[in-house]
Amino acid sequence: MNELLAEFLRSFTATNDWAAIMPEILLAMLALGLLGAEMVLPPAKQGLIARLAIWGQVVVLVLVLCCTGIRTEGATTFFSGMIEQTDVSQIMRGFFLVSSILVCYLGKIYLSKQQLPRTEFFHLVIIIAASMMLLVQSANFVMLFVALEAVTIAFYVLVAYCRTSSFSLEAGLKYLILGALSSSILLFGIVLLYGIAGNPEMALSSGNSLDFDQLSAFIVMHHDNLLVRVGAILVVAGVCFKIGAVPFQIWVPDVYQGAPTPVTAYLAIASKAAGFIVLLQLLRGPFIGLASFMIPVLSFIAAATILFGNFTAVGQRNVKRLMGLSGIAHAGYLLVGVVAALTIPWAQYAVIFYLVTYLLASFAVFGVMAHVAGPDDANQELEHYENLARKRPFLSGVLTAGLGSLAGIPPLGGFIGKLFIFIAAYQAGLYGLLGISVLGVVISIYYYFGWVRVAYFSSPTEGDVEAAQPLCLCHRIVLGTLVVATVLVGIFPGVLPIIP
Repeated sequence: MNELLAEFLRSFTATNDWAAIMPEILLAMLALGLLGAEMVLPPAKQGLIARLAIWGQVVVLVLVLCCTGIRTEGATTFFSGMIEQTDVSQIMRGFFLVSSILVCYLGKIYLSKQQLPRTEFFHLVIIIAASMMLLVQSANFVMLFVALEAVTIAFYVLVAYCRTSSFSLEAGLKYLILGALSSSILLFGIVLLYGIAGNPEMALSSGNSLDFDQLSAFIVMHHDNLLVRVGAILVVAGVCFKIGAVPFQIWVPDVYQGAPTPVTAYLAIASKAAGFIVLLQLLRGPFIGLASFMIPVLSFIAAATILFGNFTAVGQRNVKRLMGLSGIAHAGYLLVGVVAALTIPWAQYAVIFYLVTYLLASFAVFGVMAHVAGPDDANQELEHYENLARKRPFLSGVLTAGLGSLAGIPPLGGFIGKLFIFIAAYQAGLYGLLGISVLGVVISIYYYFGWVRVAYFSSPTEGDVEAAQPLCLCHRIVLGTLVVATVLVGIFPGVLPIIP
């Protein structure tokens, strides 16, 4: 028995390569370092913590881009198959780092208007980034669930971070209850698949039934089994909660409104992106044998998500709820790409391209929201943006570029992102979904440009010019870079080496 245990441990540790997850380790060390810095720095120097968080992540991002790159040949596994690195996971590591850096930037603006702890905010943001980077590299359900829960638990805290706001506390409670429910659904699906794969009459001949590769082989052999399909549906349902797809979208408007603006941006962009990459990995990995079953199910969810998100956003006056509901619609467009990826392999890169353009446009919009918002940023109404072009012309320009890209207006990046998704849907023969997607884009133009109209064409009021508050050079550089990148990606899509 001792020899068998020793042999197992030797085989388990033979593939442990800690250098493969060095960026995640460095982020964990940075997060702990922030807590240590808070203890040693005097109160007058506490502002350095935000800079340390941002520039520390910039260093890690440079390490990821220069040392690991964004392209790998095939897939490489580590830690006895728990971690699998592919070109998609490498791209998304950089994606989550950029998202975290920008969230820390927004957090710095938000916390300057609040009397709230600062170090813990940046600590949790970095922990979430590291967890999402591990999540998209998961090749085993144990690793997937642990990484996913690390992300979710940290978000429970961040959503309710503004303890003085009843909106934030309410959002945190709703996210906690519904998040726990979704985790239960996901875990039940995993356990069901594990149990059926371990059935002596249907068991795997060898290996671990929680490993994606082993489970894929099992499901291909038993794709008609009812319990296998139920387990897969439950797992997909748990992931659909994270991306805000119908019928698991009910939490989105309330949580997006109540959460601090930087946290709303993190949920809307990075958390959504992680959910879609996990969904792609599952559908193209262990659930590939269920493609014929999943395509109609996901097609219905995508159509309902697009229609619900766009129609409910039309009458919204609170801009945070508007971004949440429009984010549901974008989840529907991305689901179209996911469905297409089950038959068109390059469609997965179209999904990633869309996510990158969504990141650039959404952070531009949330950056404007962070500057316009007052201490109570849950109550951000369209009326607060009246005459923004007169008060803050630079912010109004950034807002227009961001909203135009989200609406899919050429020559902005969002147009190319939608175009790739639509081409993939056409090649996959998803003509009905394509028509619904085009209808959704037309509807979205109404409420996006309704926001722009308020910023530019409201009746002037007394004190517009006096209310102007010029931005510092740093803010102009960050927001201007997002706009330039959005335009550049729209005109020259090849600058993003994503679609082969």
